[in-house]
Amino acid sequence: MIKIIRANEHYKGEHDWLTTYHHFSFGAYYNPDKMSFGPLRVFNDDIVQPGMGFDFHQHRDMEIVTYLIDGELEHKDNYGHHGIIKPGEIQRMSAGTGIFHSEYNHSNEKPLRLLQMWVLANKKNLRPSWEQHKFTKEQQLNKILPVIVPENAENGDALKIHQDASFYLSTITPQNSVRYNIKAGRMTYIFVIDGKAKIGNDIIQTRDAVMLQNESSVDIAAQDKTELILVDLPEKFAVNQ
Repeated sequence: MIKIIRANEHYKGEHDWLTTYHHFSFGAYYNPDKMSFGPLRVFNDDIVQPGMGFDFHQHRDMEIVTYLIDGELEHKDNYGHHGIIKPGEIQRMSAGTGIFHSEYNHSNEKPLRLLQMWVLANKKNLRPSWEQHKFTKEQQLNKILPVIVPENAENGDALKIHQDASFYLSTITPQNSVRYNIKAGRMTYIFVIDGKAKIGNDIIQTRDAVMLQNESSVDIAAQDKTELILVDLPEKFAVNQ
């Protein structure tokens, strides 16, 4: 089953300093038909105005993945972590027993665009932790690059999360394609960060998403230069054990 969710089907929230697109129910937005996709509980596509952001707030028992598309994001938390996330960098935060953090646009001149994705943790009361790593466009050029993997997996510079889920980045140039093989019992969520590509007979474009279930593979052929993120998820998963 391949289901395409068009860009205009995501919930759009407009605030003074934030434009946000929610793929699943989040905050004030509630849709019983859009609660999650496996352990992927939140997928938000945010544009934050200069000098603005999310003040200190708390999370628990959640694996939070942030990918910066444009601009610079400043992170602070009550465990003393402080860093600037730049384009191409991905951040992993395990909220565990509870972490207070803030995320602000580090620039007073330019807006930023980021993706924030929450995955349900497979263990309760983990010690909160935070890390980030930069992946270049060359590393992901015309291939699918693992950037987040399960904690017991070994995969180069990929960061680790406490759930049986993996995140991949890919930048595909025109006339090129990538194939992702999907194992039995797995499902896949694809989001087009920017560009235009073809899956089967369907064209997917900027901000479109694709859900794949009971498929053995997916071929993605670029029509224009296309950047995307792919999330590999289990159909059955452990939560907070």
